[in-house]
Amino acid sequence: MADIFTISQVAKYLQISEKTVRRLIANGELIASKVGGRSWRIKETEIEQYLNANTNGKEQN
Repeated sequence: MADIFTISQVAKYLQISEKTVRRLIANGELIASKVGGRSWRIKETEIEQYLNANTNGKEQN
């Protein structure tokens, strides 16, 4: 089972602001699930897919 992150944890992991994480979710660039009506959760696999899709140059193994 993949790890699941909050917006705050993703922001720290990617070293970006929480506002940017929310924008990525709103634009459909980062897939997330809303739980409890307010909170977002992001699977680690979705973060990795986002990074792979936005990597400059060849994809690394």
